[in-house]
Amino acid sequence: MDTIFIKTHQPGAHYAKPHFFVLSKGLNSGKPQNEPFTNSFVLVFQTEAQKEDIFWIAMSLWKSKFWMPFLRGSVIPFLSLYEFKKEFNPRATRMMREHEQHKKNIHALKLLQEQENHFNKNIHLINELKNAIMMRYRMK
Repeated sequence: MDTIFIKTHQPGAHYAKPHFFVLSKGLNSGKPQNEPFTNSFVLVFQTEAQKEDIFWIAMSLWKSKFWMPFLRGSVIPFLSLYEFKKEFNPRATRMMREHEQHKKNIHALKLLQEQENHFNKNIHLINELKNAIMMRYRMK
């Protein structure tokens, strides 16, 4: 696996290569996203495929609350860049060794994400219909 370039994101900075951001402050520290957070790290990659693979590893670590023991600070917890690099690189390397299983897991996670989005859209439509029916009573 190629090395991952990780640094603190500076607001207004632009990155030419494939990249994503990881939240570094608050109880959701470690959360990956394609749009920058105010307080975040940026992970820069050589290829889009490598970015996609590592993004899902970062997502699985965040969802499993892997970063909770590494948070510092008494009022607003944060994840230090040093701790993030120290823990993320070996974990990502270890998970990428089982590449075929990793690909299957990513495919399953993408399908589940699509289903979740579909269900959320349906719930939103159901709520709109309920509101429309209830508004009829208000009009009378």
